Amino acid sequence: MSTEPVLLVTDVDGVRTLTLNRPAAFNSLTTELKDGLVAALQATATDESVRAVVLTGAGKAFCAGQDLKEHIGALQAGQARLWETVEKHYNPIVRALTEMPKPVIAAVNGTAAGAGASFAYACDLRIAGSSAKFLMAFANVGLTADSGASWTLPRLIGHGRAMEMMLLAKPVNAQRALEIGMVTEVVDDADVPRAAQELAARMATGPTTSYATIKDALLTAASADLPTALANEGRGQERAGGTVDHRESVEAFVAKRPPVFTGR
Repeated sequence: MSTEPVLLVTDVDGVRTLTLNRPAAFNSLTTELKDGLVAALQATATDESVRAVVLTGAGKAFCAGQDLKEHIGALQAGQARLWETVEKHYNPIVRALTEMPKPVIAAVNGTAAGAGASFAYACDLRIAGSSAKFLMAFANVGLTADSGASWTLPRLIGHGRAMEMMLLAKPVNAQRALEIGMVTEVVDDADVPRAAQELAARMATGPTTSYATIKDALLTAASADLPTALANEGRGQERAGGTVDHRESVEAFVAKRPPVFTGR
């Protein structure tokens, strides 16, 4: 049995990379891995030294979703309660990703299925390898959507395409994902880590308070009426307008020099 941790956490130049590390099992989600990811995301949200986040998987897959071997053991023992892991793990993970006060980039190497694909949808941006594939096969195992996919996926690709993926368990390859707006960029498989790290490092030097406020504005507006969205935008603009970064950007523009952002 491997003694390697199931979740790797590395920090470089303000970028924290969280790597799902069960490559032999396509990074499928055991209780241990889900517990670790919940804790790591919650810690990352409050760590001021971290200014951007990358979520990825080790080996040839991003994440194959729930570990069905662990699940079948629980089913046979009469101990399987899927709603418990939804409440304890999947919902907190998705909320931590969407509400993270800094940009989160999914580096999708290979297959992203089920909850694994849903985690990628919950990130702010997605860099996919050319062999990446997204699969929502809940119906094939007699289940329904979880991990926020019923909310995030239609907002990325539209209701009709999301329904097609869910009901027919129809996989979407990387090029098609790019065409329909599911991913931000497609690169060669070998370039996924580099491309994601470069994008995260660039954003880590940006106005991170502004990024957090933009995320909040879009998250609120997704389920709000126009007056509520406008009011929230106003509060966000008041917050962002009072930051050191806003003042720096204006002064840099007038002085015709590049701004130096500090996240304050």
